[in-house]
Order: sequence, then C-alpha cells, then structure tokens
Amino acid sequence: MVSATLTAPSTAADRRPFAGREHISLSDLPPLTTTVPRQYVHRTAISEVFLTDWRRAGTDAWVVSAQWPRAHSFYSPVDGLHDPMLLVETMRQASILLSHVAHGVPLDHPIIWQDLHYSLVPEALRVAGTPAEIELHIIDHDLVYRGKRLASARQSYRVLRDGTELAAAELTFSCHSPAVYRRLRGEYSDLQRANDRKLEPAEPVAPPLVARDRTGDVVLSPTARANRWQLRVNTAHPVLFDHPVDHAPGMLMVEAARQAAHAAAGPGFSLPAELDCSFHRYGELDAPCWVEVTPKGRDARDRILLDIDIHQNGRSVFTARTASQSIR
Repeated sequence: MVSATLTAPSTAADRRPFAGREHISLSDLPPLTTTVPRQYVHRTAISEVFLTDWRRAGTDAWVVSAQWPRAHSFYSPVDGLHDPMLLVETMRQASILLSHVAHGVPLDHPIIWQDLHYSLVPEALRVAGTPAEIELHIIDHDLVYRGKRLASARQSYRVLRDGTELAAAELTFSCHSPAVYRRLRGEYSDLQRANDRKLEPAEPVAPPLVARDRTGDVVLSPTARANRWQLRVNTAHPVLFDHPVDHAPGMLMVEAARQAAHAAAGPGFSLPAELDCSFHRYGELDAPCWVEVTPKGRDARDRILLDIDIHQNGRSVFTARTASQSIR
C-alpha cells in the first residue's frame, strides 16, 4: 500500500508574515486591493464600481487602476471579447473620481459629458481566465475654473490591460453646483416630478438583433422604418439606472448607439472598435427619443462606418460615429 503525505515546503514558516508576533499594526499588512468608495464614482451598488486605486503621475497627470470582471450582468462578453462599454463606464468613473479627489469638486455636484472618443485594440479585449487588470493613464487638459472650483476639463486616456495597449480615448466634461444644475434643468430638475412624467418602456426588438441575451437589456424598440428605432428607457434597469435621475443617462445613449450600430451593421460586425460621440442636450423622460442610423460606407480597414443621431422633439440629443469591425 502506497501512502501519500502532504508536507509544506521547508520555507513555509518564513512565509507566514505574522508568525510568533502578538501585536500586528496596519503597517505590517501586505497591500490589499479593494474598490474606491462608490460615492466617488456616483454609484449606489458597490458591485458596479470598477476602479481600485489612483495616484498622481505628474502635473495634471494620473494613473487610475481598475478591474474588469470576466462576466457581468449587463456588460457581458460578445464573441469572447470584453464589452467595449466597460471601457466607457470605466472612463466615466475615472473622470468623476478625479474631479472629486484631485480637483476638490464636492460629491453632490453633477458631472456632465460633452464629448467622448475611443479607439480600441480589439485583441486586447479577449476574455482570459482571470479578471482584466486595467490601467488608465490620464492627462488633464483645458482646465477651466469658476472661482477656485473646477468647471470643465478635457482628459486624454492611454488605457493598458495587463501592460498591453488596449485603447486611446478622450473625454470632455463639465461640473455644476446643485444651484447651477437646477437653473439649467428648470422644471425637470425636480427628480420626483421628472419621474412621475416618464413614459413606459416601449416594446423591445429581439435581443439577438442587438447582441443581447435578455429582453430587459435591450434599449431599442422597433419602428416601421429601416435603421430607425425608439429609445427604450427602462428606469428600473439596475445598471443603466443605478440610482434615480431626472433624464436619460449618458451611458444609455452610448449603449443605444452600440445596439443600433450592431443592428445596422449586420452579422459579423459586432465590435464598435471606434466611437466618437457628442452630447448636445438632456434626453427627457416624458417624450420619446428616436435613434436613427445612416450608413457611411467603409474605411481603409474595412470597418463599417455608421452615423447615429438620437433626437427628441426634433432636436439632436446625442450624435455619434462608430466604426464596426468584424471579429470572426
């Protein structure tokens, strides 16, 4: 009979950091990883916080760390690649974090997007056997102050995944005090009133048309015209509406652009490898928004170019151009 005895390596005792010690201080503990406080990224659910750390890297320069899960209830992988919307959400969180911790913007000040751009390295999105460790190297540009308080900024991003180039990106945003925000929003600044007037979500398109598995994650509703949909605004969605808001969030607009691009580009072109978008005005909850796609041919890399316009009451709320790439 053969027996097997499991023994620890001879150096195991040396690897016990607190062996034989009666008192342990925090300085004795090894570095640990956790998420940043959810309040710093304007999230209610801790599970929706992707940022783990930040540090200064020079004058107006920062490094923000994040971790992307291998699977997510909403930002799920498509064809073995991490959802590019994870990048957009991570940028959203990083811009808000730095506005608070680096520039002293109070936590109750809304952060409003103006423009966003990214260009991806598709293969760097490949889902691996462990979560993706992300570093965002961020430089602040065009800082505008109102008195001593930050009013707006443009940020450039170099995004690495486990040390490998993943994306280049840019984001422009503004910061507003609650009083200024109320003046900008007028009657719609009343959160309860805005939600009391909201429309019920329209019927969704079939989930596979927009690379979704669940009806609840579809943000487009069919119309009688090709390449035209009604924006489906479901304020009960646990990710897009993590907390009550008085308008259609920016991430909903970006997700609608992604879903519309997928539907218009057709089978095989499921990756929005490049996105350039602008936010023109608030999308209100009490009137329908319409999503229209105009094909613009192909670029030199054989990517399908699409212009997307989300409009409400005859005025553009959000416009974008996507370059959809085949990943098969």
